[in-house]
Amino acid sequence: MVWDLLLEHLWLVFISISIAIIVSVFIGVLISYYPKSAEVVLAICQVLMTVPSIAILGIMVPFFGIGFTTGALALIIYSLLPIVRNTYTGIKEISPTIIESATAMGMTEKRILFKIKIPLAMPVIMAGIRTAAVMIVGIAAVTAYVGSGGLGELIFQGISRSSKEMILVGAIGVSIIALAFDYILSRGEQSLASVGKTREAEND
Repeated sequence: MVWDLLLEHLWLVFISISIAIIVSVFIGVLISYYPKSAEVVLAICQVLMTVPSIAILGIMVPFFGIGFTTGALALIIYSLLPIVRNTYTGIKEISPTIIESATAMGMTEKRILFKIKIPLAMPVIMAGIRTAAVMIVGIAAVTAYVGSGGLGELIFQGISRSSKEMILVGAIGVSIIALAFDYILSRGEQSLASVGKTREAEND
């Protein structure tokens, strides 16, 4: 049972963070081209992130029902701010000289985006992904309240049965997953930072 719930938890987090990365990076890139919209978009993401998870789930249930989809959508919403903000910041922090040099070499805007901007911004983007992933591992436990599965189910069952063992197993499992995500993504962040510095030196 615990193993099945662990796999459910991992699957929920994996699906949610994968979709969040695609959506958030797209939004972050888009607002980097329209700086005036950045403040509004980031403010909206900030507001969504401050809404308690139970409230978000309560709003979603009438529209999406009970189950995996509702939990995943809630996690995607909570993942938006760190990744959108870091994507925008990472791109805006790239030296204008590098962009000017690429333009002078005849590179198209699309090529500059995929060959220069995103690769150089990747360490900062990865830091946002790391923050989002670790955060939603914990929130995923709460989404079990609406039937999304995962280790939160074990915690809620433990509470209803007054079983300290079930609560501890669920809580420790969530903590281990969060620590594992943090470690793996921090290593990826460090590797990308090294690659980014090398690329920046080459472009200079």
